[in-house]
Amino acid sequence: MPRIILGSLAAAIAMFIVGFIFYATPLVRFSYATLGNTQAATVQQALAANLPKTGTYFVPNPDESSEQTVMYGQGPIATIHYNRGGFAAMDTGALVGGLVLNFIVALLIGSALIGIDARVPDFASRARLVLIFSLAASALMHLGGPLFYHHDWPHAIYAFIADAATLAVAGLVIARWFLPRGVKP
Repeated sequence: MPRIILGSLAAAIAMFIVGFIFYATPLVRFSYATLGNTQAATVQQALAANLPKTGTYFVPNPDESSEQTVMYGQGPIATIHYNRGGFAAMDTGALVGGLVLNFIVALLIGSALIGIDARVPDFASRARLVLIFSLAASALMHLGGPLFYHHDWPHAIYAFIADAATLAVAGLVIARWFLPRGVKP
């Protein structure tokens, strides 16, 4: 288990680097639509005037009333992840929290891999498992939004690729350097 903890730390750092590439470089612009200053200020004022608290809002919400169901069918619609307060654009607290989350996720991946290390002794087979599960988890997390809630595909596909790569790198680091070499039964 100490190897898995050490491997999870290495994997968390690798995940952090992959996350940096996808979310702290200009690549991230592929996943978002943008507004000009005037439009952004208008939308920000409308949000502040109409949304009472931090939360995720469906606008309009078809579960709220028959009127909103009709409005939903006519469009436009939005799912808004809203935070009533502001925070720094490069919030270091979020970065620390993200690194801790990366470590926990890597530890879970390592715990799963240590359970199969004797039955799946070679790196190629372990890598195949890591890649397939990374793709499956990322697909479940991100591709449902466009299917069920009509969210935009570019953001969902970008997040799918970014998270699949991040999960895969964590699993591959652990599978390659921190699992005991298995022996075929």
